[in-house]
Amino acid sequence: MAIKIDQKIVGYRVKVMDSDKPKDAEPKPTTNVVQMHERLERPEVLLGSTYKIKTPLSEHALYVTINDVVLNADTEHEQRRPFEIFINSKNMEHFQWIVALTRIISAVFRKGGDITFLVEELHSVFDPRGGYFKPGGKYMPSLVAEIGDAIERHMRMIGLLKNDPLEPGQAYLIAEKRATFDARSGRSPKNTQEPKTSFPKEARLCLKCHTKAVVQLDGCTVCLNCADSKCT
Repeated sequence: MAIKIDQKIVGYRVKVMDSDKPKDAEPKPTTNVVQMHERLERPEVLLGSTYKIKTPLSEHALYVTINDVVLNADTEHEQRRPFEIFINSKNMEHFQWIVALTRIISAVFRKGGDITFLVEELHSVFDPRGGYFKPGGKYMPSLVAEIGDAIERHMRMIGLLKNDPLEPGQAYLIAEKRATFDARSGRSPKNTQEPKTSFPKEARLCLKCHTKAVVQLDGCTVCLNCADSKCT
């Protein structure tokens, strides 16, 4: 269809079809969601949790306090993120490196992004003098690793780390193996004074979950904590 132009042309532009527009030119939706970053100002009030660490390496306990900031409060994007960490103790032997560790960890917290890698890094620190077993049989290779364990518990509590429950088949296997072991060793669940989370004294260390929960049944070793076994 022809169009007659009766006026003088003073300018022009090329019309771009919508299908020819680059994706970058499309308007991006704006959002007011606040993410964790190092320039975020510290609020006047922070939510905190304190974890007590008592080890055979020291006469006095350590108290690990982790304070959290709540981002996007009262919205669907609300989340709780660690903001700072403090470690206090009457024992001044480790004061210097503990202060340095808390400042570095707090800086990583405030940096934002994925901070869950801290747990694995701290768990991999070994004391050259040897580690120790916590109540319940879990092996701790160092005091730094136990601080990492406290941070892990806190991250699971606020939802940064997800709990990995045993599959139904693994849970059934553990219950069956434990009942068999108790029956053969003359142990009765009704008569024993041990808590449900404890394992037999003769159990050995599991190299997978680092818990003293490995027993031998029918010529095969099985872990009563994570169900790891060489025969399955």
